[in-house]
Amino acid sequence: MNNTDTRLDVIRGSAEPKKHNARTIAALTSNPGCARRSILDAASIDKQALAEHIGHPAAFGLSSFAIARGNAFETYVKANGCAELLRLLREHLALPLPEVSYDDLNSVAGHETLEARYRRSRQLLAHAARSDQDAGTLFDHPLLRMTIGGRDVYLEPDLVAFRLRDRFHVVEIKSFPVIDGRADSSKVASAAIQSAVYVLALRQLMEQLGFDSAVVSHEVFLVCPEDFSNRPTAALVDVRKQLTVVRRQLARLTDVGAIASTLPPGLTLDLRRDEAGVATRPVDELCEALGQIEARYAPECLATCEMASFCRTGARGHTAALGRSVQEDLGGIDTIAAALGLATGALDPGEHAHEAAQVLQMAERLRRECLGGAA
Repeated sequence: MNNTDTRLDVIRGSAEPKKHNARTIAALTSNPGCARRSILDAASIDKQALAEHIGHPAAFGLSSFAIARGNAFETYVKANGCAELLRLLREHLALPLPEVSYDDLNSVAGHETLEARYRRSRQLLAHAARSDQDAGTLFDHPLLRMTIGGRDVYLEPDLVAFRLRDRFHVVEIKSFPVIDGRADSSKVASAAIQSAVYVLALRQLMEQLGFDSAVVSHEVFLVCPEDFSNRPTAALVDVRKQLTVVRRQLARLTDVGAIASTLPPGLTLDLRRDEAGVATRPVDELCEALGQIEARYAPECLATCEMASFCRTGARGHTAALGRSVQEDLGGIDTIAAALGLATGALDPGEHAHEAAQVLQMAERLRRECLGGAA
C-alpha cells in the first residue's frame, strides 16, 4: 500500500469501501474536473450514506416500478432460448445459424460467488475467442473485472454475443422505449457510457488472455422496447468517444494522489458509526471537512452525483450554479454579485474581466430596452 492508498483510507475512515459498478464508473465521466467527486470515489466512500447524514439525500435513482419493468423486459428478451434476441442478432449481426450456444453465468454449478463466476467467465470467453467455428455464442451476465482506484471491481454486462468474423459485441438491454425510431437522447447517452465501461473491461480481459483488444467491437448492441409494446428492437451504437472519456477519467482516478496531497493531513469523512450502525459524527464537523475539498458543481450533477444537493447549497451565489455554459460565457467571473456589478458598471472590470464586462453590459442594455418596450 502506497502513501496515496493510506491517505485515502484515512479519508474514508472505519467504513467498508463502497464497491463500484458500471453505473458508478460511468457517472465519473459527468464531471471530471470535480476534486471532491474524485476523492470520494477514489476513497470508495458511500456518498449516499454521507449525503443522508448531512441532510442532503440524493433525489435521484430508479423506482421499484422501473426496476421491475426492466427485469421483466430482460426476461422476455431472453425467454425461449433468447428467441427474440437471436432474431435481432441475425438481423443486425448477420448470424447465419438457426441455433447458437448459450451459457448462463449467473451462477456456476450452484455457486454464486463473484470469484467463481469470474473464473468461469474467463474460461468460457477464452474458449470462444480461440474457437474456429462459425457459430454464435451467448454469455448471459458474464462477470468481468477492472481495477478502479487500486481496487478490483466486478462488472456484469447484460450479455456478451460472440459472432461471425471473430468479434465480441456487448449487448445492453434497457427498458426505455424507442418510439417511431427515436429514443430519449439522454438515456441513450447514459447507456452508451455504461456500455463503454463493459467494452473497456472486456478488452482488458482479452489482453490478459493474450488476445488483441480489437477482438471486442466498439459497436454495442442496444436492445429496447419498440414504441408502446414490449417487442424489442435494437441498434448498433458506436461507443468510441465514450471509451476515450472513460479511459481519461479512470486515469485521473489513479492519479488522485496529487489532489489528496493538498488536503490537511488529518482530514477524514468517517461517519463514526456506533455498534448499532448509527452515524454519530457531528454534521457541522463533517460539512466543514467536506468544505476543504474543492467541488465543481453544475446543475447536471443533480442527475448523476449523490452529493449534488450539498454542493448546490455551497454554490449559491456562484455562477457555477447557473450551468457550465453560463460559467464559460462569463469567462472566469465566479460570483453572481460580480457579474451583476460588471453589468451595471458598478464594478471596475480590470484587465482580465474587460471582455466579459462588455458582454454583460450589452446584455443589460438589451434587458432594459425589452422591459421599457413592454412597459
